[in-house]
Amino acid sequence: MRNDKTTLAVIVGNRDFFPDRLITEGRADILALLEEMDIDPVILDENSTKLGAVETWEHAKICADLFRQHRDEIDGILVLLPNFGDEKGVADTIKLSGLDVPILVQAYPDDLDQFTVERRRDAFCGKISVCNNLVQYGFAFSLTEQHTIHPTTDSFKADLDKFVRVCHVVNGLRRARLGAIGARPGNFNTTRYSEKLLQAHGISVTTIDLSEMFGLARKLEDNDPRVKAKLDSIEGYVNTDAVPPDAVVKQAKLGLVIDDWMQTYDLDASAIQCWTSLQQNYGINVCTLMSMMSEQLMPSACEVDITGVTSMYALTLASTTPSALVDWNNNYADDPDKCVLFHCGNWARSFFDDVKMANAEILATTLGTENTYGTVAGRTPAGPFSYARVTTDDRNGRIRTYVGDGVFVDDALDTFGSRAVVQVPELQGLLHYICKNGFEHHAAMSASYSAAVLAEAFETYLGWDVYHHQP
Repeated sequence: MRNDKTTLAVIVGNRDFFPDRLITEGRADILALLEEMDIDPVILDENSTKLGAVETWEHAKICADLFRQHRDEIDGILVLLPNFGDEKGVADTIKLSGLDVPILVQAYPDDLDQFTVERRRDAFCGKISVCNNLVQYGFAFSLTEQHTIHPTTDSFKADLDKFVRVCHVVNGLRRARLGAIGARPGNFNTTRYSEKLLQAHGISVTTIDLSEMFGLARKLEDNDPRVKAKLDSIEGYVNTDAVPPDAVVKQAKLGLVIDDWMQTYDLDASAIQCWTSLQQNYGINVCTLMSMMSEQLMPSACEVDITGVTSMYALTLASTTPSALVDWNNNYADDPDKCVLFHCGNWARSFFDDVKMANAEILATTLGTENTYGTVAGRTPAGPFSYARVTTDDRNGRIRTYVGDGVFVDDALDTFGSRAVVQVPELQGLLHYICKNGFEHHAAMSASYSAAVLAEAFETYLGWDVYHHQP
């Protein structure tokens, strides 16, 4: 993930028979807001064109040239309309710039007490014309919640915050590099996916055989300084008192090999084969390593669920917080709007108040307790909850998704592993949709409210089918 500040290209639209002061005030408003929100602007100098705004073809060329000079930094485009603006000037600027990033269109409201020649804006109408031209030119764009909104209001700040998060998701997924470690478990048809459909949307997958990982890990000596450093990082991350030391050393060696491989190929996230090869051929569960990567905002999914980790990465980009892969696992008594989320133990530590390393108790019944150490066990406390799932629909050559929000709740739950109880309004309707449309039993989650961001990013800019569960 990019760790630098967000940068927005700003187009200030103008129409010359409106008062100059509206443009000057608008530039001042937006520059103050961007500074407050720690967003870097790329905007015309006031002397580059009349008032630093865009109206004519000449202005469009000058502004587009500025944007091209900063194209590698720009995350999105903000169109500001202090007055009606020039719709063609705005569209021409974007076309000439060659930028392919999200666009947000803002328009100032008129004040009924200032409906005079000196203060009238008509941006209400101008925004419609700008959007008309953007559609004609083939540009996707986002809108503010209210048709006209002043940049100094809390409502617009929320619009801009959402837009920045949309930019992170869109730009991050369009250049995402994912690692697939091993083959999916034989019975898991649910984790099949199309690399070609993902690649068509900019998402690349790099693969490696699990045996190669094991071979490299076994060549490492216990006293290797890098192994010791990785061991220290694991023991500093989670309490390992209940786990045999040799199992933790095995995790350290494999974790080091995975880290090196991901760095070599500049990978953003990964999905790894779990049962039964890891347990039978290497003698551990890899959950803690996955948890650590997810905590570092490099999501890791089990069972080589590449579209699952795509979902995780999207949530991480939207919220800049860790995400996790979960099973929609159990009903919660007879409450139709609650259920239990579960996995053996690969969730990031941020999802828990208290956490320890344990073994995968269910897998241990057939694979042996001694071969299943390495899970992260804990319970997620009450708080915000978003869920998402991306899947490749190979039959119809498209990518489909669902997203939604709910809450983690503190209702009693006496079990093991990584676990949570969630409440989702009209959960039964969501589960019907999941089943009827052939989605996987896995979903991604984060402790945030990010569904609206993902819906906008997936549908408007990536062109994916979206079901946004909003009861």
